[in-house]
Amino acid sequence: MAELPSKEHLTSHPNFLRIRGPWLYEDENDRTWLHLFMDTGGVLQVLLRQEDVPIGHIAMTKSLLTSSIMPLMWTLHPEGQYEDHICRFWRIVDHFKEDGVEEMILELMDDS
Repeated sequence: MAELPSKEHLTSHPNFLRIRGPWLYEDENDRTWLHLFMDTGGVLQVLLRQEDVPIGHIAMTKSLLTSSIMPLMWTLHPEGQYEDHICRFWRIVDHFKEDGVEEMILELMDDS
């Protein structure tokens, strides 16, 4: 009989995520996170997936696309939301670990 996937909701979030290269962020524990835009019908959401990327594979230059659309950095606030480098707020839609893979979904808040 096949095992069901185990999904654990997480309440401890990275304190910050800073851009390290195209499509890649790094948190305060030097863990790398890949990002992917999600089409939600007009609301900007980003899926961040924690994956270990060897430091030698990280391109230190930022692409124009990444720099123009994605924040250079997110900082966690006590209210449980992130603020980016241009003072926009992002709510944490979900943060979970499923089958050993950590993912977090952030959504740009309307009043940002």
